Amino acid sequence: MGELADRLRGELNCYSPGEKLPSSRALVERFRVSPVTVSRALARLAADGLVVTRPGAGAFRAQPHTPAAAAGDTSWQEVALSADGAADLVPRSVDASGVVVSLAAPPPGVIEFTGGYLHPSLQPERAMAAALSRAGRRPGAWGRPPMEGLPELREWFAREIGGAVTAAEVLVTAGGQSALTTALRALAPPGAPVLVESPTYPGMLAIARAAGLRPVPVPVDADGVRPALLADAFRATGARVFVCQPLFQNPTGAVLSAGRRGEVLRIAREAGAFVVEDDFVRRLVHADAGPLPSPLAAEDPDGVVVHVCSLTKATSPSFRVGALAARGPVLERLRAIQVVDTFFVPRPLQEAALELVGSPAWPRHLRAVSGELRGRREAMASALRRELPEYVLPHIPSGGYHLWLRLPDGVDDSMLVAGALRSGVAITPGRPYFSAEAPAAHVRLSFAAVAGEGEIAEGVRRLRAAAHGTV
Repeated sequence: MGELADRLRGELNCYSPGEKLPSSRALVERFRVSPVTVSRALARLAADGLVVTRPGAGAFRAQPHTPAAAAGDTSWQEVALSADGAADLVPRSVDASGVVVSLAAPPPGVIEFTGGYLHPSLQPERAMAAALSRAGRRPGAWGRPPMEGLPELREWFAREIGGAVTAAEVLVTAGGQSALTTALRALAPPGAPVLVESPTYPGMLAIARAAGLRPVPVPVDADGVRPALLADAFRATGARVFVCQPLFQNPTGAVLSAGRRGEVLRIAREAGAFVVEDDFVRRLVHADAGPLPSPLAAEDPDGVVVHVCSLTKATSPSFRVGALAARGPVLERLRAIQVVDTFFVPRPLQEAALELVGSPAWPRHLRAVSGELRGRREAMASALRRELPEYVLPHIPSGGYHLWLRLPDGVDDSMLVAGALRSGVAITPGRPYFSAEAPAAHVRLSFAAVAGEGEIAEGVRRLRAAAHGTV
């Protein structure tokens, strides 16, 4: 698609402004590509302002751009954005760099070990397209949905969470990030402390700071968060919220052990605090994982847990459908904040989610991804042991999409990241995963966003070249 767009861009001077380009059929025959490729190439030229497309008429060369007006003086905004009497308590700037690194596409030719989503070859594209097509034909599919979400979809999420969770205790959300944002806004006022795992997901730290909250780190080990330190943190800070990922934690991959699950809930209950459970990759379990523990929400009769989950990680970055589950008065607050922020999740997307998870293709897709992720994990771990034996893998997870690599003493993660990019592989620095000082240098390596095991092997070889030039 990119090559065709470049070729068409080079031929535009052959046409006068407003002149019609050859038809899509003619371009398909001439370049021997699919109609979809032609459509996407023309869309790219249209996005660049070089072509205008008119439904039923074709594509035309765009008129020359009018010179842009002189830039105004926006320096006054520095004062406006900083002039707040509460600025010392509630920082107003937002650092999204830790999130952007997993969302931005690397330059062409660079192997992507930073991605937070499945490679297109692992996404259920046909099943999603079929689901969306069927959903669009459902009666009322384009009407206004219930603000809490479609009843059938809420019921499905409740069954997936398990325990005594009911559909009435579930809100459909626009993905996990949106659900976490709603939860933190509902549970803690600006300026309040919020306990977080250390290390933890940078996107959650960004949400907390954007809401004016103060993240307080609680260390994790191979069995998850350390209960004694969690209790100490509650006593020292007076916090009323703890955010955790009990299953395949990001970035360590740790699973909260059976012995600690009840302890965490007991400690939070005694502190009069909520536990926000981010169950983000339950559907990305590896084929060799064995039975998974149930969500904490399934074992919580007292409304301590606010549960967050999503379909996005197991489908596509654009399939943004998730859920919030809670019981007690907090549910109404969560509902009110979500309605104020977003009104509701678009009904066609909710209908498509129902079609997808109810189709025979859904369990087939999950089984296929489970096997593929296991193979990719083993390929990356083996390549790291072979190419970089001095780098430490503290834990090999049996779920999720990444490995957490500890660097040798004296190696700076930011310098390694820069050197790796020069060598043709994009990796994620570990520093943004810590809300306070990092105890050691780390990097996170994703194996889900690449094309396959061959690309993993090549990416680790490039990382070795960068490491030898950095150490």
